[in-house]
Amino acid sequence: MAWRSNLSRNLKELRILFSPSSPESAATRSFIEKNYRDLKTQNPKLPILIREASSIEPQLWARYDLGVERGIRLEGLTEEQISKALEDLGKVGASLKS
Repeated sequence: MAWRSNLSRNLKELRILFSPSSPESAATRSFIEKNYRDLKTQNPKLPILIREASSIEPQLWARYDLGVERGIRLEGLTEEQISKALEDLGKVGASLKS
């Protein structure tokens, strides 16, 4: 998973939004619990914002250069699919630099 260490090169900020108790956010909560430490260790200067709010659908947002943002709805995705979505957002950032 070498792409994880490249996130800080391709993203300016990563935001993860989810509900602390809804079943729709269960995979997102689990993903954060299992992956936050590794993501932050590999990208110490990348702001990774975790936002909890009641009755919000789980989402993943990436901010790139020049204020460009891309978001992905995470409802119904597994932890593996969330990881793939994050990888894809990193690839978008790399393509924007070209």
